[in-house]
Amino acid sequence: MPIQTRNLYSSPNGDRWLLCRGTETDRVFVRHEPNPPSGGRVSDFDIGTFLGRGPHNPEHQALLRLIATLVDE
Repeated sequence: MPIQTRNLYSSPNGDRWLLCRGTETDRVFVRHEPNPPSGGRVSDFDIGTFLGRGPHNPEHQALLRLIATLVDE
């Protein structure tokens, strides 16, 4: 399944968070790509689960800012 991605946030330690959309299913989700020293195991989260996890870290704030651009006048 082809996936379109948009970088949300890259941490100083090399972790990346991407906003993703499956082009065939229109499923939208957040993908976490950890840095190689921490194992590099990719995780996908639906947006509600991602935003509901713990405190709002920089990656959460980045997604909220992106969402806000959709409703700015």
